[in-house]
Amino acid sequence: MNKGLKFSMWAVLLFVIFSQAESYDPLDPFGNITIKWDVVSWTPDGYVAVVTMNNFQMYRHIMSPGWTLSWGWAKKEVIWSMVGAQTTEQGDCSKFKGNVPHCCKRNPTVVDLLPGVPYNQQIANCCKGGVVASWGQDPASAVSSFQVSVGLSGTSNKTVKLPTNFTLLGPGPGYTCGPAKIVPSTVYFTPDHRRKTQALMTWNVTCTYSQLLVSKHPSCCVSLSSFYNETIVPCSTCACGCENKKDCIKCALSFLLSDSEKLKKAGINTPRKDNVPLLQCTYHMCPIRVHWHVKINYREYWRVKIAITNFNYRMNYTQWTLVAQHPNLNNVTQVFSFDYKPLVPYQSINDTGMFYGMKFYNDLLMEAGPYGNVQTEVLLKKEKNIFTLKQGWAFPRKIYFNGDECQLPLLMHTQFYQTLSTKISSHFQELQVL
Repeated sequence: MNKGLKFSMWAVLLFVIFSQAESYDPLDPFGNITIKWDVVSWTPDGYVAVVTMNNFQMYRHIMSPGWTLSWGWAKKEVIWSMVGAQTTEQGDCSKFKGNVPHCCKRNPTVVDLLPGVPYNQQIANCCKGGVVASWGQDPASAVSSFQVSVGLSGTSNKTVKLPTNFTLLGPGPGYTCGPAKIVPSTVYFTPDHRRKTQALMTWNVTCTYSQLLVSKHPSCCVSLSSFYNETIVPCSTCACGCENKKDCIKCALSFLLSDSEKLKKAGINTPRKDNVPLLQCTYHMCPIRVHWHVKINYREYWRVKIAITNFNYRMNYTQWTLVAQHPNLNNVTQVFSFDYKPLVPYQSINDTGMFYGMKFYNDLLMEAGPYGNVQTEVLLKKEKNIFTLKQGWAFPRKIYFNGDECQLPLLMHTQFYQTLSTKISSHFQELQVL
C-alpha cells in the first residue's frame, strides 16, 4: 500500500476517534438531546408532525434565551403553519397566491414561543421561551414540543424525504446533531389507557454536546481554602482566557477598568443569543467562580462550604446546576439550602453528585453584583477504613457548572496541598486521642 495513502487513512481514523471523544462526557455517558418527529396525519400535499425535543442530559440544560433549531429540506418543502413555535424568517413566498405559507426558506430556523401566548397557539410542552431543564434536575420540564404542517413534501411513508443538516443552538454553539433516522412509530395512549394509537411515521435526530465547540477556554474556575491554613488557592490568572494577556494581567494587578463604566452601557442585563458575557474585571476573567472551603473537621463528620459567584453582568443563570466529583460523596449526610442528587453512571462507583437550587428560592443565580452568589454547606460522614481527611483528600477531583468543566487550580499550588495534608493528618491524630 502507498505510504501516503496509509498515513491519510490513519489520520482520518484518529480524527474520527478524537472527534467522538470530544463529545463524550464520562460523568454522563448517555447524555444527549433527542429530537423526535412524529407524523400524526397526512394532508393533501404533505403532513402534520409533532416535533419533541427531549433533554436526556443529567445536568446540562438549555437556559434563556433558549434553543434554536434549524435544518435543510430534502425537496422543495414549505411550512404552512406552526403551533407552539415559529420560524425567525418567512423567506420568499411570492410564488404562492392566496394562501401564503408560514415559511418558504430552504433552511428554516425555528424558536420556541414565549410564555403567555394565546391558547390557540400552544400545544403541550411548548412556549417556555426555549428553556429546557436537565433530566436529572426536573424530568417533567426536560422536554419541549411544537407542531408543524409541511407542504410539497409527499403524502406517504415512501414519498416523504427526511430533513437533513440539523443544527441545534442551546442557546449558543456546542451541540452536534447526527442525521435523521427512521425508528419504530411512537405509540400514544388515550387518557383512560384503554386504547393506543401510533404515529404514521417517526424519525429521530440525536445531538451531543462538546465543550470545545463552545470555547477553547473554560467557562468557570475553582478556588480552594481550609480553616487549617490561612492561604487561599485562587483561580489561575486568566483561567477562562483573555483576549489580550497584557490587559488581563494589568486588570488583575490594578483593577484599572471601572465596573461602574460598564454598568452604564445599554442592554447590560439583556441576554444575547451568542451568549457573549460582559464580565466584572477579575484576575481570572471567568463568568463563574466556585469556591470550595473545608470548614470544620469533626471526629466522625466533616463539613464543606460551597459558594458560587457570578461575574457576568449580562446573564442570570436560571435552573443552574453544579456537579462535583469527590470520593466521599457516597456518604453525604445533609445538604443545606441546595437540592442534591447523586449521579451513578457506572452503578458501582458513587463519587459524583449534582447540586442545584431549590425552586422559587435560589434556582436563579443573579448577574454580577451583591446578589450574584449562592452558597451551601455539606455535611459528610467519614469511613475510617475507606475515607478520612487523614489522606488529605479534602478537595474535589472535578467541578462542573451548567455542564461545563471548571478549571481547577494549577500544579503551582502543590505545596499548599502538601502543607494542608500534613496539618489535616496531625489534627486527625489529635481527634483520635480524644
